[in-house]
Amino acid sequence: MAVLIGVSLRRSSPDQTTDPDSGAANNSPTQEEISAARQAGTIRARIESTKGVIELELRGDLMPLTVANFVKLAESGFYDGLTFHRAEDWLIQGGDPLGTGTGGPGYTIKLETHPQLKNVRGALAMARKSDPDSAGSQFYILKEDAAWLDRQYAVFGYVTNGMDVVDKIQVGDRMNKVTILR
Repeated sequence: MAVLIGVSLRRSSPDQTTDPDSGAANNSPTQEEISAARQAGTIRARIESTKGVIELELRGDLMPLTVANFVKLAESGFYDGLTFHRAEDWLIQGGDPLGTGTGGPGYTIKLETHPQLKNVRGALAMARKSDPDSAGSQFYILKEDAAWLDRQYAVFGYVTNGMDVVDKIQVGDRMNKVTILR
């Protein structure tokens, strides 16, 4: 697993370990989808997992590319049935079609950051390789604050309900369905 300079040595970063391009052909968000995410502002989403429901608030107004990407993947059914392949004391990570931490949708997106969006308990952010512009479909949800990740990973939303579910997620638990609520 790639380790970023400045990341605490006691924990590995929420990185993908190999090439994320193991999924379908390039279907990254269009300019129209990015604009729609920006104009929508805050978008609600729901992850129905084997352990319960996690409700999310996505910040399309601040992170339009990243939110458009997540929305597009969710609405296509990409995440449905995938597992959380990583569950540690400080985060859970999923969104890999291979279930190993090495897969992705077949494309990558550029890193977006915003000073208002922090890596705190309940943050939803994109996982990536050591290359800042290598996020695809994998995401993490923090169980603890992780300020050392700020401005290095694309935080694009927060858990609004269901942190008790996040805290119970274990490796292999499934995302039965990811729904965007308009």
